[in-house]
Amino acid sequence: MKTRGERLTDWVINKIKTEYKDDVCLLEGHTTLRLEKDKELAAFSYFVPASDKALGLARTFIIDGVGYDLFPMSWERIEKIADLTEGNTTVLIDARILYARSEEDRKRFTALQAKLQKNLQDPKYRLTKALEKLNIVMEVHQTMQFEDTLYKVRKASGYIAKYLAEAVAMTNGTYFTSLFDDLAAMPDIPKDFIRLYEAIVKAGSSEELKKLCYEMIYDTRQFLSAKRGTREKGDYNRNFKDLASWYQELIYTWRRVYHFCDENDPVRGFSWGCLLQSELDIVREEFGLDEMDLMGVFKAGDMTAYRKRAEELQKNIVSAIERHSVVIDAYDSVEDFLKKNG
Repeated sequence: MKTRGERLTDWVINKIKTEYKDDVCLLEGHTTLRLEKDKELAAFSYFVPASDKALGLARTFIIDGVGYDLFPMSWERIEKIADLTEGNTTVLIDARILYARSEEDRKRFTALQAKLQKNLQDPKYRLTKALEKLNIVMEVHQTMQFEDTLYKVRKASGYIAKYLAEAVAMTNGTYFTSLFDDLAAMPDIPKDFIRLYEAIVKAGSSEELKKLCYEMIYDTRQFLSAKRGTREKGDYNRNFKDLASWYQELIYTWRRVYHFCDENDPVRGFSWGCLLQSELDIVREEFGLDEMDLMGVFKAGDMTAYRKRAEELQKNIVSAIERHSVVIDAYDSVEDFLKKNG
């Protein structure tokens, strides 16, 4: 005798064949996130529509207290999962095809599963996507600081912990089906990550949750930064003509910083310095340069050291460009420029 899940799957497939033959690309089965006791109760999960008409197949219902959700998932969304841009990795990688409109649809889906597997095996790509997760977390955390209602702070902390766990999983080339079991099995995770996750679950106040989330974000950020810092030289941009172009564009920002230092205008000097610091951080990462700390020496009451540091960093950039035999496109006068660019 067929199980309830098998009977319901037969019902869906029959409905597709009789009412949506040309409108549904695939029907997928996914039971990884089902409770162990419920896994035989349903095999189908989602379908991939080929037209808007297919959306009529979507259905939610309850049988004997168990909820069922037959929902559409577009090719575009599946592609985002394959690219590690969207979560729910298991929904693609652990899915099995229950019905395919054509062999072409079947091959397209299995190709995306293979692409996901390949991306999970690429350390550089995984780290990039993990850092994107971290950026999302930083935004959630920023909003969380202005919230006092406990249930809202607790909800935000749950998302923070989840996204950070996904980022950690990515760096390990894997994904979650059972959070704590999977975390414990990973060889490389931030210090105290599991302890902090458990502490967030047990926390009883907004203040405690905010403190724990900050610590978890800080540790994970250090963890990811260390991995970013160990990438091979071949991963950096070795075309120092690009750095020269950047310098030629940014040299006017240095001029602004010098001007406001000389005018003893700390507000404007600070503002333009922050922009320059941001740009320096970007090229440092892109070209594998040494750390360039401009804003660490800023003092509103005495901008002498700040100006001197800006000068030192400018010289360092010029030196890095010239060491790689790149000529900066600079002229002594308009006449000189016109003579050489006539």
